[in-house]
Order: sequence, then C-alpha cells, then structure tokens
Amino acid sequence: MQVMHGWATRYAPWVGLVGILGTAETRAGDYEGSPQVAEFVGEMTRDYGFAGEQLMGVFREAERKQAILDAISKPAERVKQWNEYRPMFITDARIARGVDFWRQHEAVLARAEQEYGVPAQVIVSIIGVETFFGRNTGNYRVIDALSTLGFDYPPRAEFFRKELREFLLLAREEQVDPLTLKGSYAGAMGLPQFMPSSFRAYAVDFDGDGHINIWTNPDDAIGSVASYFKRHGWVAGEPVVSRADVRGDQVDDGLTTGIEPTKTVGELRALGWSSHDALRDDMPVTAFRLEGDNGPEYWMGLKNFYAITRYNRSVMYAMAVHQLSEQLVQARGVK
Repeated sequence: MQVMHGWATRYAPWVGLVGILGTAETRAGDYEGSPQVAEFVGEMTRDYGFAGEQLMGVFREAERKQAILDAISKPAERVKQWNEYRPMFITDARIARGVDFWRQHEAVLARAEQEYGVPAQVIVSIIGVETFFGRNTGNYRVIDALSTLGFDYPPRAEFFRKELREFLLLAREEQVDPLTLKGSYAGAMGLPQFMPSSFRAYAVDFDGDGHINIWTNPDDAIGSVASYFKRHGWVAGEPVVSRADVRGDQVDDGLTTGIEPTKTVGELRALGWSSHDALRDDMPVTAFRLEGDNGPEYWMGLKNFYAITRYNRSVMYAMAVHQLSEQLVQARGVK
C-alpha cells in the first residue's frame, strides 16, 4: 500500500496529488466529460472539502471495466446445497494454511481475542474463507470497480456511489494513492474483503503505525475482523450453533424466514425441535435446515451465529466459517 504523506487530513481540501496525477492532464479516461461524474465530484467538493479539479484528475485515470459489469450482471448460479457448498471451503489445503497462519500470527491473534472477545480461530477462519489467507484478494483497482458500478450499473448505482464516496474518504484519511488500491470486482478490499464503508466504520490500526492497512498488514486485518464482530454483537465465550433433532409434522413450521433470530427455543420445542445443547427457552435463535451428505440437518443459530451472518448474509457462509474454525482447532491440536 503506497502511503502519500502529503495528503490532507479529514475535511481539508485534497492536496498532494501532483505526483500521482502527473499524466492525468494529457490522458483522457473513460469518465472524461461524464455528467454523472461531474455531479459526484461537485458533491464531494461541496460536502467533504475535496479539490474538484484534483478529484477530476482521479476520474480521468479511472477505467470502465466491462468484465465487472459482466460479472455482476450474469445470471445467478443455481443455489448450491450444503453438501456442495461445504467442500468448497472445508478443505485440507485451507485447514493446513490456516494452521500456519495462526501459528505465524499467534501473538496478534491472542491480543485480538483478549481485546475483542472473538476467538482466534474465528478470525483466522474468516480470512481463510474470504481470501485463502491473502491468496485471492482481487485484481481490480478499487477506483475502477466502484466507478464502473457507480456510474454504469443502474440497478445498484446508488449503493456503489456511496461506497465510492467512502473509498475516496478512506484514501484521504489513510494518505494512500486511490489509484493503486486493489480489490474484488465489487470493491471489497484486503485480506478480510471489507467494503469501503465497513473499512471506515470498523477497521483498526492494530499495530499502531498510524495507518490502517488491511491489504498487506495481517495485524491490521486481524484486528479489523475482530473489531467488526465485536461491533456486530459477538459475545465472548458463547456458543455459535446447536444441532437439533426433530420429530413430528410441524417441524418445518419452525424454520426461520431470513437469517434474523426470530424464533425462540421454547417455540421450536413446541414444534418438535430438540437441541443437542442446554438452551434457555426464551433464547432467540435462527432455525434452519441444511441438506447434508446424510440427509437433512436441523440447526439453531445463536447470537454469535447471527454475528457471522452480518459479515455475509448467508447461513451456509456462517456455517462454513464456524466449521472451518472448528477444524482449525482440531488440526492445531493434532500437529
């Protein structure tokens, strides 16, 4: 991550870009003359104190990427069942790499667990599921991804323009060159794949060097994941999910619509659900069914399970993170 020490602090005019944009005056990009970009730059100038011409220089360098539009517009794949989804993430290679990552960053993970209450294995698992511990962090410039989707993808343009605004603010705050930062086709960044708004809200400078770098600094990535979960309701020492046995013809009436924990253990018990663990009847849970290798599996997701779904709104994603974390603990104990 290239640090630009001449950048302004928050709410001051954006300065110090001469070196970055030295070719911008002679090279017209895909957003040269765009009324949408001009309006956006005007808002950033008026509301956040950016220097308009310097910001226009950034957009002269931004490129519209058809591959990004193709990726976000393609028909959704058939929804995989759990017995197809799980093997994508619970692999020997990911577990082995996770154990290595845990050992390499053991002290930092222990400090994050102590400060935020989030177990080290859960932090490691998130980074493993998201980017295979930094192997796949994305090859698109974030400015290209967010500009393409913010100005050329009407169905979600408002969302991505908001993320573009957050990205430019974080680049200014962290004094980094916005033309060099890379991420996914949707603008998710670094080892933990934070969107810019999540970066500004939850990322932390965990090594105390004065900058937050989730791209190449595992310390900051680890602390930022822990911070995210703590802010989204993770409760230290509490379980994540509980397997359930079911019987009767009212079982499916207990399944939760969506991912919010809207059922109670007592309500599910009355419908034929029986938890493998001792849970209070008034405890809210997310009740769901997965198609496993040996048939349907019924689960109750607790508060920490819901916290994982705040990272990605999918019960299968949360289960993959949880079960990978369990596998990491087991593998680390064996080796």
